[in-house]
Amino acid sequence: MSDIMRPIPFDQLMDWILTEKKTQGTIFGESRLAKLGGHARPIFGEKVESPVGPAAGPNTQLAQNIIAAYVTGARFFELKTVQKMDGAELSACVNKPCILAADEGYNCEWSTELTVPCAFDEYVKAWVACKLLAQEFGFGDPDGFVFNMSVGYDLEGIKGEKVDTYINNMKDASNTPVFQEAIAWAKANLDRFQHVDAAFVDSISPCVSRSVTESTLHGCPPAEIERIATHLITEKGLNTYIKCNPTLLGYEYARKTLDSLGFDYIVFDEHHFNEDLQWADAVPMLNRLIALAKERGVEFGVKLTNTFPVDVTRSELPSDEMYMSGRSLYPLTVSLAKRIADEFDGSLRISFSGGADALNVRSLVDAGIWPVTVATTLLKPGGYQHLGQIDEALAGIDEKPFSGVDSAKVAAIVEDALTNPRYRKPVKPTPERHVGHELPLIDCFTAPCREDCPIEQDIPGYLRACEEGRYADALNIILERNALPFTTGTICPHTCGNSCMRNYYEEHVHIREFKLLAAEKGLAEVLPTLSARGSVTGRKVAVVGAGPAGLATASFLSRAGVDVTVFERTGQLGGIVRHVIPGFRISDEAIDHDVELCSAYGATFKTGVEVTNARDLLDQGFTDVVVTIGAWAPGRPALRSGEALDAIDFLRDFKEDPAQCKLGSDVVVIGGGNTAMDVARAAKRVPGVEHVRLVYRRTRRYMPADEEELVMALEDGVEFMELLSPGDLANGTLTCEVMRLGAPDASGRRAPEPTGETVGVPATSVITAVGERIEQGLYQATGCELDEKGRPVVLDSLETSVSHVFAAGDARRGPATVVKAIADAMTVTTAIAGASFDAKGEANVDPCYETPLASRGTLEADVASLVHTRCLGCATVCETCCEVCPNRANVAIRVPGMRERQIVHVDGMCNECGNCAVFCPYSEGRPYRDKLTLFWSKEDFDDSQNEGFLPVEGGMLVRLDGTTAVYDVDDVACSLPEAVRATIVAVRDDYGYLLARK
Repeated sequence: MSDIMRPIPFDQLMDWILTEKKTQGTIFGESRLAKLGGHARPIFGEKVESPVGPAAGPNTQLAQNIIAAYVTGARFFELKTVQKMDGAELSACVNKPCILAADEGYNCEWSTELTVPCAFDEYVKAWVACKLLAQEFGFGDPDGFVFNMSVGYDLEGIKGEKVDTYINNMKDASNTPVFQEAIAWAKANLDRFQHVDAAFVDSISPCVSRSVTESTLHGCPPAEIERIATHLITEKGLNTYIKCNPTLLGYEYARKTLDSLGFDYIVFDEHHFNEDLQWADAVPMLNRLIALAKERGVEFGVKLTNTFPVDVTRSELPSDEMYMSGRSLYPLTVSLAKRIADEFDGSLRISFSGGADALNVRSLVDAGIWPVTVATTLLKPGGYQHLGQIDEALAGIDEKPFSGVDSAKVAAIVEDALTNPRYRKPVKPTPERHVGHELPLIDCFTAPCREDCPIEQDIPGYLRACEEGRYADALNIILERNALPFTTGTICPHTCGNSCMRNYYEEHVHIREFKLLAAEKGLAEVLPTLSARGSVTGRKVAVVGAGPAGLATASFLSRAGVDVTVFERTGQLGGIVRHVIPGFRISDEAIDHDVELCSAYGATFKTGVEVTNARDLLDQGFTDVVVTIGAWAPGRPALRSGEALDAIDFLRDFKEDPAQCKLGSDVVVIGGGNTAMDVARAAKRVPGVEHVRLVYRRTRRYMPADEEELVMALEDGVEFMELLSPGDLANGTLTCEVMRLGAPDASGRRAPEPTGETVGVPATSVITAVGERIEQGLYQATGCELDEKGRPVVLDSLETSVSHVFAAGDARRGPATVVKAIADAMTVTTAIAGASFDAKGEANVDPCYETPLASRGTLEADVASLVHTRCLGCATVCETCCEVCPNRANVAIRVPGMRERQIVHVDGMCNECGNCAVFCPYSEGRPYRDKLTLFWSKEDFDDSQNEGFLPVEGGMLVRLDGTTAVYDVDDVACSLPEAVRATIVAVRDDYGYLLARK
């Protein structure tokens, strides 16, 4: 059953590793294997080639987790906490899923789900395996890594027989069956090694750990914490760290810090701060323990930090409380590190875990804060591969013994943490990052960016071409589905970036910017080559309006070979983009280039011609009319009384000449969308305007405007007047009702509620930017049916109720984006001309598998640079569920005749933590439930509902589409779908190490 982990026996574990390395070149799916030999620093009487590794948690629970971390560069391992409650008893207390690491991290589990003896076995197996692998493959000094125990949570439990035996055996495993079996296997299988001999096997130390990290639950009394540490130091002779909670900083500091960094939505109260260890008690306790450790000849320090408990308010996890980690914890952890460094003059050793990653680890270690253990970064796409970049970040730092923590350097780290945008939550809530489809059982590779694009651009294709400097190829790929690359390359809201996997690294790929780069660099070469692709007889199309929808429709239809004439009532082509959107947003030159591209296929454009009835054009011989007149009508009234300017009217006047706009000194803009941001930023540029205030009845977090639009408005000096509902304008004052946000609904959105209070906002002018509407006159004259919002009723083809009259863009949607107007143009073109938008170019050919794979697991510090796209190549390599699984329970395999690699889920290695579901690009995707599953036993097969297979006598027992039967998978005519049959055969024949031993 999926939530029960089945530890792998040592012989099978080693056979798996050695066979996979020989046949696939990987170890537990990891291809970037680290070799660190040559440098080490002392700790606990041992040495570490890197002071970094996985924290106590999901990445140190099973042997394969620890091994995967070792081979990718980890050398300090804080093993998952053991306590008296274990196994089934503990599992029953852990709700699943239990991990959420989409941005900042959360979890609702706390110690190993195995029994304590079983956990011990896993750690010993990993210990011996890492020694053997280090020697055999030259990963480093076999003695260059350290295992650090973690025990909790009370002295009674730690002194109990179960945990006490565990500690004793970790100190000396020589007489334990698991150690003896591992050593015996190694000696019996020396023929499988080239660099491991009997002498080396005999040299493997049975002393698995000489150190311990004391973990206590929140609210543990100071005296109990000290008693535990005293026991570990004096009775067990262990080098000891004590986990300290961020609650030592005090509630006010924690609340203020998180609020200032945009994490104000994280809910917690004061009770943990009041119940946890207090600073006044901590300092004398630590001083006593420092002296005791020195007396006993062991090392002592603090581990920063333990968990930070917060409330579950949006059904993030199935619990009432969860523990926060990652980038939101980092500023608190380094702040506590500074306080401790200052208090103890840098003499107290600090082990760090609280949001460390490849971009901040060097500063921590350089300041004397080490070892560093990581968790959240390993649970994100890239997984264990992040460890390689962490090791690279530490290159060149002196591997000297601990000599103290540099308080000045820690102060600089704190300053950076409180000001660096990396640790600041965006103003707006995190957008939906999944595509709205079910996860396929087989062949699930997808490019989420393309799926989220309204015109399904081949984004990976043109990004790859840009990366290789082939800008003409890139532009040709873009033009296949996008007639306006300059406009969309400048002002597109780029929703494609929402689902970009790079969001989980640092920020989305700058897709829009690379589109513009391709357009600018490819235009001169591509433009002369454009021409109609054929001739469509019997169709003559009139397009009414030359805004984005009209231009795109004309472009696509004329490219298909249709005779097209565009009628534009103004003297210039470009519609609202030309006449309304301010020049600081998009230049006339960019618009002109798009007009050139749209004209290149042969469409005719007539300006200064207003069409008032589409039937007139049909009477003139046009077979079809496409109405694309935009949304120019004023929005709904926003004031109870008083006169306000309309946003479109103001922006049109501003575009013609800002000096003609007489607004006075204090401008109020009503609205929270992108148009409101344009209005506010434009108003700031009008002569005589001193203040521009944007009034909105919610907070900026709930404004519909895009994040970047909000940021640009703030940077331009626009003042945000939140939680105000506009009322009456009189005598230069806008009276507004003060609002408050109610309780969050299931989605986390909080509705505004009136407070009964009012405030006055200075207002020499008020501009409303709410709900622009379409002009209805042409539709009414033509006889088109309109809906309750005054928009034309259309079929899927976008044909209106009047035959051969179509509506596209804002003319049928109301105010919308340029890219959605292009999507409408594609629909109309297909309906009228039967055109296809699926042409593929040379640049669309998938590259080799290794190329995109090499980009996984690397954080980029300079994301502003356009030198590299940072594209992860999801269309070629979407193995995210494999990367983020700490247990390696999702495996990528090659299946002959199918796409590069298919995903198989291994039931016995999964505990349903849910992390793979968090990052799967499909909104309904749960790889641990939805992917073809390999079972290791009939019991687990029967206890699961997953579609999957189990080797049995006579063939394969397969459950598929509600049917369970035994199949001869070598028979290509068996009733299994060929993709499923081929995958099962590939597992059996080429990945036999995945199968359970008989």
